[in-house]
Amino acid sequence: MQTISVHVVDVANGLVARNMRVDVLFHEGGQWRELVSGTVGGNGLVAAIEGVAEPMGAGRYELRLHVADYYRTRGTQLPEPAFMDVQVFRFAVADTARHYHLPVKLTPWGMSCFRGA
Repeated sequence: MQTISVHVVDVANGLVARNMRVDVLFHEGGQWRELVSGTVGGNGLVAAIEGVAEPMGAGRYELRLHVADYYRTRGTQLPEPAFMDVQVFRFAVADTARHYHLPVKLTPWGMSCFRGA
């Protein structure tokens, strides 16, 4: 089982944020290095994370959620520039024996992310 999983729900429309791009980066040597970039699937999960070849170890991570592109693709009218373009959520993994599930709830105007069960 992978250490990290991400589930994204578009609460403005009452459905999973299918096809929204999500990037996962790892902080090392003072730089952010992209580990994986994928899209939200029909089940709300970012399946590309499961395919990461290297184990996700202890350290600092960053999610980059491409919110404005997702809502524009859905036809949602957004101001220019959008209030939330790429939303960043930073978190840390301390115990690699545990699973870190990150449920994300979003609208064009706000986001909630937490460590789930």
